[in-house]
Amino acid sequence: MKKVAIGVDIGGTNTAIGVVDAEGHVMVKDNISTPSHGDIDQYISDLAAAIKELIKSVKLLNENLEVVGIGIGAPNGNYYSGTIEYAPNLSFKGVVRLVELLRAHFPEMEALALTNDANAAAIGEMIYGGAKDMKNFVMFTLGTGVGSGIVVNGDLVYGNDGFAGECGHTTLIPGGRLCGCTALGHLEAYCSAPGMKRTAFELMVQYNATDSILADKSFNELDSKMIYDAAEKGDKIALEVFEKTGAWLGQGLADTVHHLSPEAVFLFGGPTAAGDYIFKPTKKHMEKHLLPIFKDKIKILPSELKPGDAAIVGASALAWKELEK
Repeated sequence: MKKVAIGVDIGGTNTAIGVVDAEGHVMVKDNISTPSHGDIDQYISDLAAAIKELIKSVKLLNENLEVVGIGIGAPNGNYYSGTIEYAPNLSFKGVVRLVELLRAHFPEMEALALTNDANAAAIGEMIYGGAKDMKNFVMFTLGTGVGSGIVVNGDLVYGNDGFAGECGHTTLIPGGRLCGCTALGHLEAYCSAPGMKRTAFELMVQYNATDSILADKSFNELDSKMIYDAAEKGDKIALEVFEKTGAWLGQGLADTVHHLSPEAVFLFGGPTAAGDYIFKPTKKHMEKHLLPIFKDKIKILPSELKPGDAAIVGASALAWKELEK
């Protein structure tokens, strides 16, 4: 009998759901709106119905399937308690007992677990991606924020309360930019996609760069893909954005290396599609900040998870990990 797992990625706007086989292939997928109404009971009911419909549809393709579990990635997801706690981009307030509520709809499910989205990406990399043969690595997710998942001796690090691994909220520049968490100078404020946009505007003001390809873009319009496209055309502002972002990220990764001594650091997310524009300066500046005992030992690698399905695949990997226990 072929075994599959359900992956659920809860985002601020949409919730993606997929049925994933043991090799990491998404067999079928769907999505529902992550509601703004804040009614968690209604949302759980809608989510359970969507999962059951997907299971039904995949069994029509192959009735000889066993669904072994459900893995869920969500902002501020706590693996220990199965709760989402004070997630700023979700309408559900306070502490939400998500696993308990969903399990009521799937009492027969062998594995049902929740973690945050960056941890899910790290588990996905370990089960399906480039970290299959690694016991010690770190995953950094670059997107709206900067998330991270830490694997030590083959196990994801959750810490005492379930929230370990917030490397994006280490202080990079004391008293620096306002971070989304309201603190100042965090890595996330500089190396996320919005952070890159802020860097572009700072540089255009600094150089009075009215001739930049980016100069006619509004703040709300500009995104990291536009910065990449401009860099490809040789735009000096765009090229410096990547150089500065890589310098900051490399400094942050050096701190992480000093703490953990990983075999590799994986980078995942929209800005990493820029390839060498981001990877080369990041590697150069990480090496610059490392102690001699770490130099030229730590790899910086792109995630091998398929971008379009990575969130679903990463979440589903949590179910497989639960079955190993």
